Amino acid sequence: MLTPEEYGDELYAKDEVLERVTQSIANHGMRDVSIAPGYGRLLTLLVKLAGAKSVLEIGALGGYSGICMARGLPADGRLVSLELKEENAELARTNLHEAGYGQMVEYMVGPALDSLHILEQRGEQFDFFLIDADKENYPNYLEYAIKLAKPGALIAGDNILLHGRTLNPDKNGPSVQAMRRFNEMIATDERLISTLLPAYDGLSLAMVK
Repeated sequence: MLTPEEYGDELYAKDEVLERVTQSIANHGMRDVSIAPGYGRLLTLLVKLAGAKSVLEIGALGGYSGICMARGLPADGRLVSLELKEENAELARTNLHEAGYGQMVEYMVGPALDSLHILEQRGEQFDFFLIDADKENYPNYLEYAIKLAKPGALIAGDNILLHGRTLNPDKNGPSVQAMRRFNEMIATDERLISTLLPAYDGLSLAMVK
C-alpha cells in the first residue's frame, strides 16, 4: 500500500525540469536533501498566494526549492539564495538559468549567518522565507527571518522532524535540540501565526504579524 505522500506524488505528472535538477545533484556526487516534491508544489502555491515579490532562501543545494519558489514569483520578482558552498551555488545558478529564472536570482556564498547580517545591514526585507540549511542554526535563522520580514511575510522551515529524531526522547544531539527549540519558537512566539505539517519530514509554516 502506498503512503499518503506516495499517493499524492503519483497523482501529478512527472516534472521534467525538477527531475533534471535531481539528476544534476546526483551527477555532482551531492547528497540529495532537496525539499520533498509535495512541499515543492506547496512552496510554489504559497509564494503565489502570498503575492510575494521577494523571497529569501537559506540553503540552495542544487536549486530544486529555488525553482519551486521562483515559479510562484511574478516576472519582476526577486529570489536571494544563501548557500555555504560555491559548488552548490554554481549548480543551483545553472539549474535556475536553464529553468528560465536566472534573471531573478542572486546567490550569496558563505556562512548564512554572515550573509543574513549583511542583508540586515542593507535594510533588506522579504515577503517569503525558506529555511532549509544546517539544522543547528535553525533558531538563529528564524530570528533573522523575523527581523527581515515585511508585515505578513511567510516563513517555511523544512525537515522539522529530522526523520523522527525530533520525536525520540533518546535523541538529544545538537541538531535535534536546535530543531526542538525551533519548533517551540514557531509554536509559541507571539510575533507569529503558525502551524506544523507532519507529512514527509515535516514542514513549519508561520506568518509574521
